Amino acid sequence: MATRRRGEELERAILHAAAEELRDSGYAGMTMDRVAARAGTNKNAIYRRWPHRAALGIAAYRHLSDAVMPNPDTGTLRGDALELLRRANETWSSPHGAILRGLLAAAADDPELLALMRERSGADTMDRAWLAMLERAAARGEASGAAVHQRVATTPMMLLRAEYAMRGIPSVPDEVLVEIVDEVFLPLVRGRG
Repeated sequence: MATRRRGEELERAILHAAAEELRDSGYAGMTMDRVAARAGTNKNAIYRRWPHRAALGIAAYRHLSDAVMPNPDTGTLRGDALELLRRANETWSSPHGAILRGLLAAAADDPELLALMRERSGADTMDRAWLAMLERAAARGEASGAAVHQRVATTPMMLLRAEYAMRGIPSVPDEVLVEIVDEVFLPLVRGRG
């Protein structure tokens, strides 16, 4: 007889099942019934943790995001920044990125989903990775302490998101990533000294 899962173990199973549903069916096709069936639990167990489908969808995406969050340490600010952008570009053009694109498309018609995405999407996790990278650069003497700033840290990812929005394709050419780092990010970091 199988033991009943509880707490974190059940939560992980539900998030994993929701992520699989998002991957297979997109946000529009994800239902609490299907997630419950995949997780081997009931809808009540899901609703106790997430009051609606939008909350579960965002939590599942964030669970995936946290699991794949890069933290490169190449030894140089330029190398770290390029690696972070390249990994983000790879992720956004992968099935994981397709989940985010599906959530963003659904959010256009669902104000509650959009609000949840802004609040809980995991962007703060990426911001922390960029801030940690800037702190390492400052410790090595590549950047001043003034460069370790939230707006500086978010600039490369905002530019990458703008490229996705403008191009409408799920991958940005590497030469654009190099331009973001060399022509915008590094001069911004150096200018804050």
